[in-house]
Amino acid sequence: MRITRLSLTDLRRYRDLDVELAPGLTVVRGPNESGKTTIQRAIELALTKKVTAASADLEVMRPWDSEPDARPVIALEFTDEDVDGTHAGRLEKAFRGPRGTVRFELDGQVITDPALADQALAELTGIPTEAFFRSTASVRHHEVADLDRDEANLRDRLQASISGADRGTSRAKKQLDRALHDLQTRGEKNPGRLKVAEETVARGTAEVEAGEAAIAQLEHDRDALSTARERRTAADASLAERRSMLEKARQAERLTAERTAAQERYERYRSAVTVNDELQVLADSHPSPTPLPVMRAALEQLRSLDGRMRELRVALAGEVEVSFEVAPEPTWRPLSRVSLVLVALGLIVAGGAFAANALDLVDLGELPLYVGVGIAAIGLVLAAVGLWLRRRDRLNRQLRDVEIDRRLRGRSEIEADLKAAEHETERQLGQLGVADLAAAEDLMSREEAHVARIDTLTAQLEGLVGKEPSETLPKLRDAAALEIEQKGHALEQLGPIAREPRARERLEVEVKDQEAALERARDDEANARARVEANAVDAEQVAAGAEQLAAWREQLVALQRRARVYETTLRSIERAEQATMRTATRYLEKRMVVDLDRITEGRYRRVRVDDATLDMALFAPERGDWVPVTQLSQGTLDMTYLAARLGLVRLVTGDRRPPLVMDDPFVTLDDARATRAIALLKALAQDFQIIYLTTSDRYDASADVIVELPGPTAVDDHEPGMPAAATAPVDAGSVAT
Repeated sequence: MRITRLSLTDLRRYRDLDVELAPGLTVVRGPNESGKTTIQRAIELALTKKVTAASADLEVMRPWDSEPDARPVIALEFTDEDVDGTHAGRLEKAFRGPRGTVRFELDGQVITDPALADQALAELTGIPTEAFFRSTASVRHHEVADLDRDEANLRDRLQASISGADRGTSRAKKQLDRALHDLQTRGEKNPGRLKVAEETVARGTAEVEAGEAAIAQLEHDRDALSTARERRTAADASLAERRSMLEKARQAERLTAERTAAQERYERYRSAVTVNDELQVLADSHPSPTPLPVMRAALEQLRSLDGRMRELRVALAGEVEVSFEVAPEPTWRPLSRVSLVLVALGLIVAGGAFAANALDLVDLGELPLYVGVGIAAIGLVLAAVGLWLRRRDRLNRQLRDVEIDRRLRGRSEIEADLKAAEHETERQLGQLGVADLAAAEDLMSREEAHVARIDTLTAQLEGLVGKEPSETLPKLRDAAALEIEQKGHALEQLGPIAREPRARERLEVEVKDQEAALERARDDEANARARVEANAVDAEQVAAGAEQLAAWREQLVALQRRARVYETTLRSIERAEQATMRTATRYLEKRMVVDLDRITEGRYRRVRVDDATLDMALFAPERGDWVPVTQLSQGTLDMTYLAARLGLVRLVTGDRRPPLVMDDPFVTLDDARATRAIALLKALAQDFQIIYLTTSDRYDASADVIVELPGPTAVDDHEPGMPAAATAPVDAGSVAT
């Protein structure tokens, strides 16, 4: 992983910083207080710190002139090389405690979950924790400066570098040795805890054996007393248990009854709430806004008006029909004409036949006479019918004329009544909000059904809760439900006794039997105690000694077990150290030889690292022998530690390549060794990106990129002895590359 750009916001002296870094060796140069350590800390935070952390060191890293709610934001642009090629990525972390955010981008994949982002970074760099990063890839000059003061410090730091732990194992081993010494010392003046415990147990054993021998003759009575006491204790415990169970059974009966009553109330109030809700819906959703009595009266009036209008329309319809119908031709006139013709014809035929017979002109017989008389008779009958028809027609004409006259006289009144009825009908329909009588009838039927439903539900609600106010029903229902739940939980807590039928009756009988058994056990115990007390031997003192002896034995066993645990732990730590250090030291020796040879120009070409203590020694050509590194100069010590640190980075990160951040570890080297050391870093930059922080310009020639940080320029212009009026602004500085 190689960082190409670093951006900081609200971090220490930087309100806003943006620098570009080389993939190889980048020298960040600046005077004191220019922010070099801030850049090193920013890289540590970005690669290892959780954004949700609320540690105090993040709080103090805010700029002095920032807003109270300002928090550090760190962004990295980087590249990563693997077998598939080079991949570009970006990381941005905003440290805001529980509200902190992270955005990790690599090959189009975006991760915003803090835990997943830190896991991805650990896989990418091979650095799992902040402590691990500081022990390997992050080198501070003050860390190497303190190594010559304490040899254990060097071993602990190397062990922490290998294991990633926050501290070494030497402290744990010392504590284990001290604890074992305190336990196992056998001296007479200052005996260990094990010896004291063993002597106490031996003394107590002798006392108990003497007491047991003294009360051997009371063994039978003691056994009897013990048996009686056990029976009494068992009877007492059994009675207490039965009484407790009886109380639970009684409580279960009461709770069951109360739960049943609460269930009944809940069902009633639940039904009442449902009915009340339906009543509210029905009250707010009447088919008609007009009250039912008013609507019923209006409908009756509409029905009357409708009947009246039908009569008036029928009357008007008949009037118009008579007025425009042409009277047909009277039927009596053709009949009268035919009757006259027949009478005349019959008279002519009869008269002609009579004359002919009387004058003997022609002998026609009597038949023509009869025929003529018949024809004349038919004519007379037709004349009578015509006369009757004429009279009836005249009467009908008179009646029709009278009716026409009457209708013509009442036409205006009928039309006025019809218009008034229609107007009243429209007014009534408008009040009801319907179009016609059929719609009004339908609305009336729906309103009646609606009101009937409301009446039914009202009666049902009153039957459920009486006159209880509707607004209290949900509370009463919820209270009943809560009581059911509480009673149910109480019954569950009582256990199986709450589900057993007729448990109270059974337990009452058992309690009576157990009380009688307890009285008998008490009598037996009293008799046995009397026999034991009659003996002068103090059995209780002997029993107390035996109990104390048992406690001492338990303490002895615990101390022996603790000693075994300490010994096992110490041996395990030593074996783990040996196994871990053996692999690490061989690797370190192999890697350190190359680096030391290059830095010292062949002066030190052999390194030896002790597997047990991690003490390092160099082969000195002047002495022809090995010399502990702590006996050499500070520069050589720092150089050796740096070589070991570089070897450790390769050891613990494997095929990962985290960026190496160095805070001027060559400050104690002379110019020649510093030049060779920076050349070593230049060569190392082929595998690792190196960010070198320094105040000196002697490394500029070897750097791929130089980032120059200006120092602070703000000064305090306050006059001594004068009251402070204002605080000078913090100089954020600028960056030149």
